[in-house]
Amino acid sequence: MPNRRHVIASALALPAVWPARVRAAPEQLRIGYQKSSTLMIWLKSRGTLETALGPLNVDVSWREFTSGLPLLEALNVGAVDVSSDVADAVPPFVLAAGARLSCWAAESPSPQAQALVVRADAGITRVAQLKGREVGFAKGAGTHYLVLAALKRAGLSMRDIEPAFLNPADARAAFERGDIAAWAIWDPFLAAVQRQAGARVLSESVGLSDYRRFYLASSAFAQRRGDVLAVVYTELLRAGVWIKRNPDPAAQWHAPLVGLDAATVAAANARRSYQVQPVDADGLADLQRIADAFTDESVLPRKVHLADLGVWRPPV
Repeated sequence: MPNRRHVIASALALPAVWPARVRAAPEQLRIGYQKSSTLMIWLKSRGTLETALGPLNVDVSWREFTSGLPLLEALNVGAVDVSSDVADAVPPFVLAAGARLSCWAAESPSPQAQALVVRADAGITRVAQLKGREVGFAKGAGTHYLVLAALKRAGLSMRDIEPAFLNPADARAAFERGDIAAWAIWDPFLAAVQRQAGARVLSESVGLSDYRRFYLASSAFAQRRGDVLAVVYTELLRAGVWIKRNPDPAAQWHAPLVGLDAATVAAANARRSYQVQPVDADGLADLQRIADAFTDESVLPRKVHLADLGVWRPPV
């Protein structure tokens, strides 16, 4: 039998076996976006976030929505973690439903990027002529508030028209058939119907709505992964600067991704600021003003307090 000295010597001669370091499975960042989410589409098409978030062991998945309200509803129920930009009129709707969301970025105003339009042959020259007629727009979108504000300036209210809540594709078809008297829509759909169907602007947003766009996340995600939001914020900022400095290449890149010609995309991009910035007091005041207007018109079931909206700000 081997003595104790031989056993110890044999053990010391064996190569050491250390447990392999196992990398944790990547966390999924689920981003919701729209056709009008130019900056997010820019990042998606180039794989920018996948590369930038790699060191944080974060993968990215993408889900497209027809408009802002279904996007934020999906955010509220946990189907996505982060939303791309939505119009200023959208957050009050989900806050009224009790959503716990945080705003983590905004774009400076782009009032020229939405309008209330009519067909060239409609014979409608004043908003007051819409009384008793059907007007198409997406429920809870920025254009919902535009219609409300335009009617109010004309001495009317939502009760004086027949609202037709339609997503952009269905509204475009109804507009061209003449099923609706007017359509409130945003870019790039606005530029498309102007250039392709000769739509005429009945009421601009200028003077009625600043049309700011906001980026949101679930409050739980914003509190837990501020490092991820900081990366996304930085990349959005860079994308916005590049697109505004390079309008022609940006339009050529963007056009096939949204199924439009480059000239139409360039017209739409010229009306958007794409200036990404932290959420500020002016932006929150705009949201409160819009929420109050919806409440006064009984569009929202209860008063919304924007103090209930969380705010994440990028590191200095």
